[in-house]
Amino acid sequence: MKSTIKAAVLACSTLLLAGMAQAQIKMKISSATVNDPTQEWARAFTAGVDARSGGKIKVEFYPAGQLGPIPATVEGTALGTIEMVSVASGFFVGLEPRFLVFDAPGLFEDFDFNARLFADPAIRARLSGFGKNKGVESIAFITVTPVYVLAHKPIRTIADLAGQKIRTPGGAPLHLEPLRKAGASPLSMPLGEVLPAMQTKSIDGVIAGLSAFTTFKFYDVAKALTAVPGTVIISPVLVNSAFLKSLGPDLEKIVREEAIKAELANVPWAKREIANGLDVWKKNGGEIIELSAGEKQKYLDIVAGVVPQVFATTPGFKEDYEAIVAAGNRLRQ
Repeated sequence: MKSTIKAAVLACSTLLLAGMAQAQIKMKISSATVNDPTQEWARAFTAGVDARSGGKIKVEFYPAGQLGPIPATVEGTALGTIEMVSVASGFFVGLEPRFLVFDAPGLFEDFDFNARLFADPAIRARLSGFGKNKGVESIAFITVTPVYVLAHKPIRTIADLAGQKIRTPGGAPLHLEPLRKAGASPLSMPLGEVLPAMQTKSIDGVIAGLSAFTTFKFYDVAKALTAVPGTVIISPVLVNSAFLKSLGPDLEKIVREEAIKAELANVPWAKREIANGLDVWKKNGGEIIELSAGEKQKYLDIVAGVVPQVFATTPGFKEDYEAIVAAGNRLRQ
């Protein structure tokens, strides 16, 4: 009799555990990078979701392109084969052109300012809605890094850009036209090809985030790093909307709230990482150049002249741009 009872208890326990395993919802998050603010966000998000969902949701974070190249993971999130993806906003432009607004210099600034801007209910609702007609939405916005230009000839004024062949992180007008108007020759080039091109001096400079310069030891080929005015890399966290709704109201609420909590918790860590990166650059003989206030304004004025061109070619961009400008002006008061 005792043996029968034990067997029955064991069988029930096995069925219960099997049922729990089946009930656990997997949430895959893809990122193209590693050891950066996106991964730090994922750590905080995973811990928060696990604690509040009682293990009902299992978050699986795949950094360094483990789930495939960026275009495939963006498409996979839209199709629902991947639940979430976080990459630089420019990679979402093919899915939703309005993501281009994140590349507009002067709208987004440092980590603290951006945190306040993303906390504005109207701005957050507007930005989160990008891609809704494609079945996706953004549940978090990660400021990754300020943008810099590294050049063999130091860029100390806007005039120093004249005649230089500069690699840009994308081929959109906001990437190319400001440099052209400053007299430079911009060209789009994959990051993996940039270091050899700098070594052979087939290009004069490159625009990228700070981590790219330190990770790939660009300080061995050039020393002068200049901050690009009002320009940062932002990685929205894009989620498949149908998946989010399939969680049910309670779990969906947890996911949304923990995404925002992790976004805010990430700011101090990201600021420390930038400070550490600048320190690494200087320790390896590099120079950090900050343009004067007048030179920064010159660059932003050049960009302002390009914006109407983008208004004309990108539906919704004008309204998004003007709304962010207005919100930013309020926050700066």
